Amino acid sequence: MDPSVKANLAKYSHDGRLFLALGLANWTIFLDHIPDNAVGLLTIRNFGFSGAASLFVFVAGYGFAIIYGKMMVERGFVVAATRAFRTVWRLYAAYVVLFALYIDAIAYVASRSTAPEILWQYNVTGILDHPLRILVRGLMLQSTPMNMEILQLFIPLTALFPLALWGLARRPNVTLAASIAIYVAAGIFGWTPASFPDGEWRFNPFRWQMLFFLGAWFAVTGAPGPSIHKQRWLRVAALAYVVLAMAVTLAKRSPEFSAFLPVFLQDPFDASDRENLALYRVLHFLALAFLFTHFVPKDWPGLHSWLISPIVKCGEEWLAVFCVGVFLSFAGHLILITGPNLLVMHFLVSLGGLAVMTAVAYYVSWSKRQDHPWEARHHT
Repeated sequence: MDPSVKANLAKYSHDGRLFLALGLANWTIFLDHIPDNAVGLLTIRNFGFSGAASLFVFVAGYGFAIIYGKMMVERGFVVAATRAFRTVWRLYAAYVVLFALYIDAIAYVASRSTAPEILWQYNVTGILDHPLRILVRGLMLQSTPMNMEILQLFIPLTALFPLALWGLARRPNVTLAASIAIYVAAGIFGWTPASFPDGEWRFNPFRWQMLFFLGAWFAVTGAPGPSIHKQRWLRVAALAYVVLAMAVTLAKRSPEFSAFLPVFLQDPFDASDRENLALYRVLHFLALAFLFTHFVPKDWPGLHSWLISPIVKCGEEWLAVFCVGVFLSFAGHLILITGPNLLVMHFLVSLGGLAVMTAVAYYVSWSKRQDHPWEARHHT
C-alpha cells in the first residue's frame, strides 16, 4: 500500500458534512422525482449543470473509500473486499424488493385509475401484458422504472469497487487515469448498456463511474489540501463558473431570460447530455464542492443543530430513505394529477414526503441501536 494513502486513511476522522450531503441529495432527489412539482423548481439542477445525482454518486464513492479503505488498513484487503461485496448484495436486494413492489403499484394504479399513461411515463410499458418478462429483465438490471436509475447505477459501481480500491491503495493516480480513460472512451465509442424494451440506461455507468471513483480518489489522497483552499483565485474562478452555469441553465429554461445571454455562451452546453455526464457538468459539481468545503468547515457547529439534524439523519440512513422516497414520489405524483392543481398542494405533498422520509430515517437508526444496546450505551 502507498504510504501516503495509508496515512490519509488512518488519520481520517468523522466528517458530518458527508451525511449532510447525502441527506440533501436524498431530499432533493425526492422533490425532483415528482413530475411537474412546483417545489422541485427550487432544487439545484434548475440553477446549474449538475444536480443531486452527481452529489449522491460522488459522496458515495468518497464514503466507500473511507469505510473500506480503513478496513483494508486494519484488517486486510480480503476482508474489505468481502464487506464491499456484502454491500453489493444489500443494494441488489433492496433493488429487487423495490422493483417488484414499485412496478406492481404502478400497474395497479394504471389499471384502476383514469391515468393509464403512467405506464409509459414510468417506463414499465408491457407490464400488464408481459409481467414475467418485465420482472426477469428487471432482475437482470435491464428494465428499470423511472426514479430507480440511481440505485441501478450503484450496483455495478459497488461491485467494481474492490478492484478500484486495490488500485487506489497502490497507485491512486494511475487508477484515476484508468477511470478517466474509460470515461473518454465511452464518449468516443458510444459505450452504454441497453435498456429493455428499448433505449439505454438513464445513467451511463461507463461515464458516471468516473465521478464515483473521483470521489474515492479524493478520499485516499487527501486532496485538496489546506493550501488549495487558501488560493483566492481558485475561489473566484469556482464562483464565476457557478454563476455562468446558473445563467446558462436559466436561459435554457426561460426564453425571456435567454434574450439577455449571448448565444455563444449557451450553445456549448446541451441540456440533454445528463445521461453521459458531460465534462462541464463534472467541473460544475467540483466547483460547488470546492466552495462548500471552504465555507462549511468540518467542525461547523451547525451540523449538530436541530434544524440540520434531520437532513444529516437522512444521510446516515441513505439507502432506506432513498427507497422510501421512490415510493413517496410516485404517491405524490398520483396525488397531484388526481387532486386539485393548487400550489399549496405541491408544498403539502413535498413537505409531507420529506417528513415521512425523516421519520423513517430516525426509526431505522433507533432500530439499529436496539440490535446493539451495549454499544449504544457505551457511545452515549
